[in-house]
Amino acid sequence: MTTPIPVIYRDDHLVVVHKPSGALVHRSALDRHAPVIMLQALRDQLGMRVYPAHRLDRPTSGALLFALTPEMATALGQQFQHQQVQKRYLAIVRGTGPEAATYDWPLREEDGKRPKAEMPAMDAETHVRRLDSVELPLAIDRYPTSRYSLMSVTPMTGRRHQIRRHLSRGGYPIIGDAKHGKGIHNRFFRDHFDAGRLLLAAVTLEFYHPACEQRLRVSAAVEEDMAALMLRFGWGGHCPVNQVQWHDTTDSSYRREPTS
Repeated sequence: MTTPIPVIYRDDHLVVVHKPSGALVHRSALDRHAPVIMLQALRDQLGMRVYPAHRLDRPTSGALLFALTPEMATALGQQFQHQQVQKRYLAIVRGTGPEAATYDWPLREEDGKRPKAEMPAMDAETHVRRLDSVELPLAIDRYPTSRYSLMSVTPMTGRRHQIRRHLSRGGYPIIGDAKHGKGIHNRFFRDHFDAGRLLLAAVTLEFYHPACEQRLRVSAAVEEDMAALMLRFGWGGHCPVNQVQWHDTTDSSYRREPTS
């Protein structure tokens, strides 16, 4: 990687970085051509071993948490396993999304090896909220105009491709989703807005910091191409910035710290 991985927060125990779209968290036999392997690149950048606490899909950008010791990796991993970590995403989708909705369709796990029919259906829950929408006077599909929405998405469970699958089944596929979306809209965004990737970003992580005994909320800015698109559609007020907030578990107030 020619440029350093942006670090949003770091202490002696853990680090939260901004994962670029297209990067893999760790090497995979299913994808040998990723330009960046986060585990390797961050290890080289920090000069020490790092331990991923969770994963983001290759096309998804945003906040990614690594532990700096095996003990911290275990503690953080347990929080993710027991669904004690709050995650929020921004997604640009086709259509005018619902003002607020909960999708709880069970999802079969996807491991890329076995047929879906052989995989058990798992409980899954995703909360979505429409932040804004736009209507373009263009007949991209079979309608005279085309509508798109900016959605705030909070997954309550962590199934593979859960957000993409739930939004698609709800009728609002994410732009740039080659598997669950619609090609004509994906190509339109690629050709006219220079946005030829999955428009999904992990913008907030909130978890309990075992060493500091406080809750830590880390917000991550979206990548430049997605931010430019949001500004173009008049959604600039929803663009997040890098931010760190501490929350005392006995006090509802937040203490903010500047980030580099």
